[in-house]
Amino acid sequence: PMRQAIHNLEASKIREVANAGLGRDDVLAFWFGESDEVTPDFIRQAAIDSLQRGETFYAHNLGLPELREAVASYTSRLHPAVDVGRIAITSGGVSALMLAVQAVVNAGDEVVAITPVWPNLTAQPAIMGAQVRCVPLVPVNGEWTLDLDAVRAAVTPTTKLLIVNAPNNPTGWTMSSAEQQALLDHCRSTGTWILADEVYERLYYEPTPNGCAPSFLDIAAPDERLIVAHSFSKSFLMTGWRLGWLVLPPALVDGMGKLIEFNTSCASVFTQRAGIAALTRTDEVTPRVVAHLKHCRDTLVPLLATVPGVRVASAKGGMYAFFQLDGASDSLDTAKRLVTEAGLGLAPGNAFAPEAQGWLRWCFASKDPQRLVQGVDRLKSWLARQ
Repeated sequence: PMRQAIHNLEASKIREVANAGLGRDDVLAFWFGESDEVTPDFIRQAAIDSLQRGETFYAHNLGLPELREAVASYTSRLHPAVDVGRIAITSGGVSALMLAVQAVVNAGDEVVAITPVWPNLTAQPAIMGAQVRCVPLVPVNGEWTLDLDAVRAAVTPTTKLLIVNAPNNPTGWTMSSAEQQALLDHCRSTGTWILADEVYERLYYEPTPNGCAPSFLDIAAPDERLIVAHSFSKSFLMTGWRLGWLVLPPALVDGMGKLIEFNTSCASVFTQRAGIAALTRTDEVTPRVVAHLKHCRDTLVPLLATVPGVRVASAKGGMYAFFQLDGASDSLDTAKRLVTEAGLGLAPGNAFAPEAQGWLRWCFASKDPQRLVQGVDRLKSWLARQ
C-alpha cells in the first residue's frame, strides 16, 4: 500500500472545482493561478531555435552555465549581488520548492508555515513525513496581516523550517522589510531554516526603487539558513514551461545538484534557452505584465467591493483578489455552485487553509479585463437569485 503520508494528502480543491466546469465553454474561468496570455513570441522562438539546432540532450544538473549567469545577473539587479555559484535551475517553481524541502527536512521534523497559502507548500513537508504547524495570517477589513508574535511563538529551537510565501497566494499579503528582518533575526536565534517562496516578487504594485517586493535576499548574508525559490511562470508568462530556480547558501549547492539528479536530472535545454531569452529581454516583458495586472486588479477589486456581502481589500502583490462572501460558509460548495449555476470559476478559500473557509480566490490575470467585469455581473446576478 501507499505510504500513509501520501494517502493523507488532500486532493486539490481547486482542481475539483475546475473539473466541475470541464467541457463547458460558457464558464468564465479564474480558478488557476496563471494568465490567459500566451508566452511572448521571442521566448517561444528561442526554444524553437534550440530544438532546430538539435539541443535535445541532458544538461548539467544545476542548469546551463549561461542561464545560471543570467539568473545571477537578473537577481543582482534587483537585490544585493548574488554569486552565480548559488543558483540552481529547476524544472519549475514547484520542483524548486520540493527540492528545498527534501534538502533540509527529515521525517519527524517540525515545519511551520504561514497560511493561508498555496496547498503545495504545506503538502511538500508532509510528503517528507514532517509535522506541519500552521500560523494563520489575520484578516482585518478584508486585508490579511501578519501576527509576528504568533510566528515567533510557533518557531522554536525544535523548528527545522519556516515556510513563507510573500507576496502571498492567495491573500496578496506582502511582507514588509521590517517583518522580514524580525523573522530572520528570530530564525537565527532558533537555528531554523527559512524557505522563502518569492515567485510573485515582481508582481508588486507599490512604488519601489527596484521594482519588486521586499526580499529576504535584501537582508540575509550568503551563508544564512535561507533558501529562496523562484519561477519563470508569473513574471514572464511561462507557466507551462516548468522552469524555476533556487538561490542557495554555498554549502547546499553540491548536494542540490545530486538531489536534482535523482528528481529530474536537469531542466530541458530548449526550455532553458527560452529562460535565457526571457531574462535577456526582461524589460520588454515584465513591466508590461505588471502594469497590465495592476490595471486588472484596479478593474476587479472596486467592482467586487460594491457587491453586497463581499469584503475585499486591494492586494499589494500577487495576481489574486481574495474576498470574503457572506453566506459562503462552505467555500468548496459555493465555488462549485458558482460554476454550475453562474458560469463563474473561482478557487475555494478552504483549499488554502481552514481559516479561509468562507473566502474565494479570483485570479485577475486576464488578457481582456472585460472578462473580469462580466464575472462580477455573473456573481451579482447569482447572489440576487439566492
